[in-house]
Amino acid sequence: MRAVQVSAPVCYHGEGPCWSPSWGGLRFVDMLAGDVMTLLGDGAVRRTPTGSAVTACIRPRTSGGAIVALERGFALAAEEDLSDLTPLPEVFSDKGIRFNEGGCDPDGRFYCGTMAYDRTEGAATVYRLDPGEQHATPVITDATISNGFAFSPDGATAYYIDTPTGRIDAFDYSRERGLTNRHRHVEVPEDDGRPDGLTVDADGRIWVALNGGGKVRCYGTDGRVLEQVDLPVRLVTACTFGGDDLQTLFITTSRENLPDDVDPEAGAVFALGLGVRGLPVLPFAG
Repeated sequence: MRAVQVSAPVCYHGEGPCWSPSWGGLRFVDMLAGDVMTLLGDGAVRRTPTGSAVTACIRPRTSGGAIVALERGFALAAEEDLSDLTPLPEVFSDKGIRFNEGGCDPDGRFYCGTMAYDRTEGAATVYRLDPGEQHATPVITDATISNGFAFSPDGATAYYIDTPTGRIDAFDYSRERGLTNRHRHVEVPEDDGRPDGLTVDADGRIWVALNGGGKVRCYGTDGRVLEQVDLPVRLVTACTFGGDDLQTLFITTSRENLPDDVDPEAGAVFALGLGVRGLPVLPFAG
């Protein structure tokens, strides 16, 4: 299967795609530009600056608007256009660390993980923000490049990627105990690319972007490779299901550190209609 380009190469480092009917479709981030991007119906893209050097992740709120992870903290907006984006207290002060990727759990809590700008091993942490709270709690430590985070259809399993490990790990999840019993679910051969962002479909299969490998790969609940989507660019960063029927896979890409004459489509959004349905986005309950 091969994905089709649906936007111009508008991002330096496109990441974090998220489909929500509440804001009219697909949003993603140009992470290192600090902007939220909205894909419009004609393939054009609207760029919304957040005022931060980094915009890492965006999710809808159940009350309307969005929660956004910025360079070192979170911000809330009640308006869909993000015109009233209000930062919460910084989660950490270390200027050598930034937020990178995240998502919400089935109980409406927001998680986002970090990475060091110089990619120092073990410097990353995943933080959780509970609804109504101002301060986040560390829940995963000693990571390096915290990346994909998503849940199984029944909400009982969380899938997580720390990219340099080359793995998709799984946690047991409950509201009371949080993330427990971490174990390896999939090992990705290094020659295939590094696992980055991921999403889960309604049948429980995992779709993961393989950065450097130019593809998105689908793994079954037993860890077997089931499908593969090829792209014409190498730096494939993340994916999500969207469209009115949640049967279109949207894929973000990057041109971070690429020469101008290499992979000219890099930084565009790609898409592919599939005969499988995704899961609705889990919103932040705060």
